[in-house]
Amino acid sequence: MTIQIDLNSDLGESYGNWRLGDDDAMLEVVTSANVACGFHAGDALTLQRTCAAAAERGVVIGAQVGYNHLAGFGRWAIDMPSPELTADVLYQIGALDGLARVAGTRVRYVKPHGALYNTAAVDERQAQAVVDAVVAYDPSLPLMGLPGSALLAAGEAAGLRVIREAFADRGYTPEGRLVSRREPGALLHDPDEVAARMVRLATEGRLTAANGEDIAVSADSICTHGDSPGAVAMARAVKAALTDAGVEVRPFASSDAEPR
Repeated sequence: MTIQIDLNSDLGESYGNWRLGDDDAMLEVVTSANVACGFHAGDALTLQRTCAAAAERGVVIGAQVGYNHLAGFGRWAIDMPSPELTADVLYQIGALDGLARVAGTRVRYVKPHGALYNTAAVDERQAQAVVDAVVAYDPSLPLMGLPGSALLAAGEAAGLRVIREAFADRGYTPEGRLVSRREPGALLHDPDEVAARMVRLATEGRLTAANGEDIAVSADSICTHGDSPGAVAMARAVKAALTDAGVEVRPFASSDAEPR
């Protein structure tokens, strides 16, 4: 059987006159777009334009929900009470879904961003708060997260479809977690090295951790961060290498993109 895998990126993170990443170029490469929802990044016009651009290209839109903290780009952990966190996640999914529907498509999955992603990977309470929001909004929406995380465990227990994610441009610990951005080896920059790692991930289910240890990592989707230096070149290299290796790069969900 042909191996299939999704390629995603974090998009819609510009704000006002401040620009981050090249969303138009990235949308020509990826099959799924984790679109910011205005809490950690993205203003309303940016999000509207990102949804429209994704719909035009048939790229699947996911709601990338995060902590409500623009100053920290959603990368500062916040110990929020569960009801407030669930409400915040609901608010974000609903807002982005409205913009996506105007573009002729809709939100097809949910993925936490930054500190919420990392916190929900290990904090069962916050993981459950995120899951509660997804279930309340639309239990047919898949939930994307780190393999073996508390988030995906809570999602599976609630009956959600879970999407295991690997990161092309991030280093891994021997435990299969992401190396903290505060530590050496957190970010990978060589497109050829990253592409080779992702081919091995897709075909063998294994990666080399930051300490040189060989580890098992299973994934349904690969993320290349849109704000990383050389992000588009890296995404192109990963896609080309996967295709050359006989891996089919395709979305895990339908975009349902139609003219409005």
